[in-house]
Amino acid sequence: MNLTKEKANFVKCPMIKESPVSVECKVDEIKEIGTHHMFLADVLAINADEKYIDEKGAFDISKCDLIAYANGGYYTLDEKIGKFGYSVQKKKK
Repeated sequence: MNLTKEKANFVKCPMIKESPVSVECKVDEIKEIGTHHMFLADVLAINADEKYIDEKGAFDISKCDLIAYANGGYYTLDEKIGKFGYSVQKKKK
């Protein structure tokens, strides 16, 4: 992968230019939860490339060509399978 560092506006950490969205945060608290840590933070900025914004001004995740990593493999995420409430909606008779 050829990824490009990009200067963030509010934090010292660089952003990745090829990322569809970057969220700049300031960590307020770190809580230990068993073997993991939970970070509580203030969002300082959300940077989204204009090509991922739809005609209504909303972020359109389907335009991002996302991938996921699980159990040693990478997978594409290219199909919308539902909407908010999908998991609890009643079946049509």
